[in-house]
Amino acid sequence: MENLQLWDFRFIDFVDVFLVAILLYYIYKLVKGTVAINIFIGILIIYFAWRLTDYLNMHMLYSIFDGFMKVGIIALIVVFQPEIRKFLLMVGSTNLGGKRNLFKNFKFLKNDDQTTTDIDSIINACTKMGSSNTGALIVLERNNNLDFLTTTGDEMNILVSQPIIESIFFKNSPLHDGAIVIDKNVVKATRVILPVNNEKKIPERFGLRHRAAIGITEKTDAVALCVSEETGQISYIKNGGFEMFKNTDELREKIKHDLG
Repeated sequence: MENLQLWDFRFIDFVDVFLVAILLYYIYKLVKGTVAINIFIGILIIYFAWRLTDYLNMHMLYSIFDGFMKVGIIALIVVFQPEIRKFLLMVGSTNLGGKRNLFKNFKFLKNDDQTTTDIDSIINACTKMGSSNTGALIVLERNNNLDFLTTTGDEMNILVSQPIIESIFFKNSPLHDGAIVIDKNVVKATRVILPVNNEKKIPERFGLRHRAAIGITEKTDAVALCVSEETGQISYIKNGGFEMFKNTDELREKIKHDLG
């Protein structure tokens, strides 16, 4: 009789498991590649230890783990504050008015044969603009929907190419000011206004472009490429931190890996 109850798996139970799997997937995507992943794993270990000590009736250890779990929600909010903000931003930016826009946020449900970003054209354009000290700021969309940003600039629907990117950031172009947002292989918007980070200390040689790149990559899971107008140096920004790449091959592989 107990075996029959064990396998009495209802449809709603399947839905429950499926939704939990989606939630865990997005939590993993948010903390992947950051120091928070180690904290997340540590919390999972403590949770399973808490359940195990309860099952084995190990009262002293259970009371210790139980005390930690009771205040754990506060600790989670403090430790994972940037990741929680990204998650809420992702949920809040979902457009429930259209089926296409709704499922756009669940990109892992798409087929692998979708259009991929032309990374070579982007890097070649950045390299050429850097050689002429032409400033540029390119935001690459990942899982978080950035439609809330496109309304701050001029919405576009242009396929990515090296000449297009160079013409946008040409100094006399009316579109060069601000950032561009790229989703897959499409320039979604130009002249986009990004949130600027004024708290993080960065070297004085970096200006508002770099602060804006830090700001958007802290608040969302997007990555950004920034070309310095003063030095021509290309910076790659992810999770609020940026790296310099002298070797474009390394930069190309880094972007491919992060866009996944």
